[in-house]
Formats: sequence, structure tokens, C-alpha cells
Amino acid sequence: MGPHPAVAAIRLAVRRVLHDILTELNTTAGVPAATAAERMPERPPSPLVLVACSGGADSMALASALAFEAPRLGVRAGGVTVDHGLQSGSDLRAEEVVLRLRELGLDPVEATAVSVGRAGGPEAAARDARYAALDAAAARHEAAAVLLGHTRDDQAETVLLGLARGSGIRSLSGMAAVSGAGGRYRRPFLQVDRQTARKACMVQSLPVWDDPHNADPAYTRSRLRHEGLPALEKALGKGVVEALARTAQLSRDDADALDTWARQAEAGVRDASGVLECAKLYALPPAVRRRILRRAAIDAGAPAGALFARHIEEVDRLITGWRGQGAINLPGKVVARRQGGRLVIRQG
Repeated sequence: MGPHPAVAAIRLAVRRVLHDILTELNTTAGVPAATAAERMPERPPSPLVLVACSGGADSMALASALAFEAPRLGVRAGGVTVDHGLQSGSDLRAEEVVLRLRELGLDPVEATAVSVGRAGGPEAAARDARYAALDAAAARHEAAAVLLGHTRDDQAETVLLGLARGSGIRSLSGMAAVSGAGGRYRRPFLQVDRQTARKACMVQSLPVWDDPHNADPAYTRSRLRHEGLPALEKALGKGVVEALARTAQLSRDDADALDTWARQAEAGVRDASGVLECAKLYALPPAVRRRILRRAAIDAGAPAGALFARHIEEVDRLITGWRGQGAINLPGKVVARRQGGRLVIRQG
């Protein structure tokens, strides 16, 4: 008799990601094509894959699946839990998570404490601190990848948050299955719902911890999870989460295609000295033109995180609504101005 369907689903998701990682590693190393299991003896030592685990149902399900699948593919499996220090007893809870991961057979396992700042609000600050700690752990252990337990429900929430910000199609594309420097971060569960992960923990008798912040209405994502999405499902019927996750993938495909188009078009809208020409920019579709403008602003020194759609729209009006207006001030002390039919974007 096979495993429970929920357990089978999470293991399959992890197995696919591990196969992808092995294929990429062997391609980079120039190993001839073969099955992942056949390749590994040719590539000592075995690569290490870490799981980022908070102790919640999603990440514990992920850790258990990694512990099961990794040895079968010749992969070493380890874990990292991040103590944000935002709740009383968080250090003790981190120690409990470390113990649970070791009981699953993961090695190495560690807890790392971080100091959460205030920039961008509490949720963004905690996220920045967490990823910095995971980056450091991956580098320290020379890990091939770090697995994250974001589910299809998390993806749906991310799409709605992006829609509320009105930041364009890239914001609607949600979380990527592969992200980070060199594709470090992998999200196997983006097609797995949160209930499946929780069910997998229950049938395997895995203890889980429910973070009270996830139910705290002070946090935007928590309000969306417990009020917004249920309201949408009540009004529109079941299937909202699946539809939003599907929207994320479609939006990501479109955004990737437009980014490629913009990169290819950029060389053709610059003069011999490399300055952008307004007439050639005007001839491009708006979605392509604005991507070129955004990249030019970032290259000039504007911080990507502080550069919003309204900034790019103002610069775009120097192309499409030129009436002799003055320079546009952008984040990072970058200035965009139109001069003699050309668009100059630079600091100062």
C-alpha cells in the first residue's frame, strides 16, 4: 500500500525539483545526459540541498518530503530555521525546530538568529532579514539550493497583493518557482494547496507550530488570508485560489516575454553615444518602452525597490506627452530630462 495521497503529492513535488537541480548541476559540470540517479556517482561529493523551515505545516511537510526523497537521488539534505526574535520564546521554538529536523534525518541543521529592522514595514523587514540569513547559510554550507515551502495559497495571496499595489504585470506574476542568485531558491509547492501540506503532516504525525502572526489582523497578508480570500470565494465560488495561481504563471510568461523584447529593442533606440532617442522610443509599444526606461533609470543609480510605476509613467510622458516640461526627479538622486530629441537619465 502506497503513502497517503497528500504525502505522495508533496514527495512528487520535491522529487521533481531535486531532479531539476541534479540536471542543472550535471549540465554545468559537463556530465553526459543520464538519469539523475546514474549521474550522482560521477559527481562526488553529493550536493547539499537545504530546506528553510519555520516549524509550520508547509515547511515541515517540505522537510519531511526532502528527507525522504534526497537519499534516493544521492542528495544530502539539511535544514535552516530563522529566529526573527519577534515573539517571546522564539529562541526556544527555533531549538525545537532544529530537533525535529534532526529527527527527520537532516544534516546539517542549524538555527540562525536575525535582527529585524523597520525599512518597508514589519513584513518586508522580516522577509529581508530572513533571506539574508538563508543566503548566508547557503554560502556557508555550499548548498546547491534552498527549498521554500510557499504553497498555491501563498501564491494566490501574493497575486492579490500585487493587484492592490497596481504595479503592473510583473507584480501579478507572484513568486517564481526558481529565484535568487544562480537559482538558489526553489519553491516545490506552488502547485500544492496549503491543506494538502497540513494533511501530510497530520498523517505522518509531524508536530507543527502555527505562527500567531499568521492570524494577526495587524498584518496585511493575514487580513487577506482570513478575510479577503474567503470573501472572494463566497462571492465568486470555489476555485479562486487556483485561478489566481494560474494567473500568476500566465502573467510571468507574458512578463518574461516582454522583458526579452525590451532587452532586444534597447540597442536600437540608442544613438552612437548610447543616449536614448525619443522618436525611436515613441515607436515602441508602451509595455516595451517603459521596461527600457525602468532599466535605464536603474542603471543610472535609481534603487529598483524604490522605483514605482508612477515614476516610470512620469518619465514616459517626456516621450509621449512632451510639452517642454522640466526634468523628472527619480529615487537615488537620478534625474531624467529631454534634451534635443534625446532622453538623458543620470544622477544629478
